[in-house]
Amino acid sequence: MRLILILTTLLAFQSAAASEFDEMKALADQDLAAATYTIGLKYDFGRGVPENDAEAVKWYRKAAEQGYAAAQFNLGFMYEAGEGVPENDAEAVKWFRKAAAQGLADAQSKLGFMYGTGKGVPENSIRAYVWFSMAKTQGDTDSATNIDILKPQMTPQQIADGQALATKCYESNYKDCD
Repeated sequence: MRLILILTTLLAFQSAAASEFDEMKALADQDLAAATYTIGLKYDFGRGVPENDAEAVKWYRKAAEQGYAAAQFNLGFMYEAGEGVPENDAEAVKWFRKAAAQGLADAQSKLGFMYGTGKGVPENSIRAYVWFSMAKTQGDTDSATNIDILKPQMTPQQIADGQALATKCYESNYKDCD
């Protein structure tokens, strides 16, 4: 009897999860970016569906192309990690930049990292400083730490140039950052 109760409960839970997925998918099929992104998350982390990186990328891309910053960031991460797509740091930078320009602190920090390490872009400590600074202004403590690590490797002129460009970037609402 107990086994029947457990199986009934599991089936009810599975049915509810499938129903939630179907509802979200219907919204995604109507091109609602937040729903499309959520479908990507479900495939990325195996929530209610089998984990499938290629499907996650498909849904992230659809939401990212609609301008959804979190999807742009996640798509960039998938390219950087080579999950569901061939690893491509230049493509990762492209998507991180789009999300960073919308003010997503995680993307700004990641873009700082990419410039700081030369992944997908030529290494550039001034641009790394700028993007870490943008994330830091939003309270990203890791970016503040990264600035502290980066500054001793920079000349006083590079720091001044980085500060000037960071000010310009911030005042332009992340549109004039290069």
